[in-house]
Amino acid sequence: MNSNNTVTVDQSTSVASTKNLQLFAAAALGMIILFGVGFAPMDIAHNAAHDTRHSVAFPCH
Repeated sequence: MNSNNTVTVDQSTSVASTKNLQLFAAAALGMIILFGVGFAPMDIAHNAAHDTRHSVAFPCH
């Protein structure tokens, strides 16, 4: 038996996929906050989300 086994690991794929997952999660959370709060019963939160949607040219009427 040979006890000198060498293992090569490519971590660049793992880092890239983790970064993509983080970007997707941040974008999803932002969209949930931005568009989901528009249905909130609180007037302040609703109005803030409404104004933000208009500022990014999102039709909400």
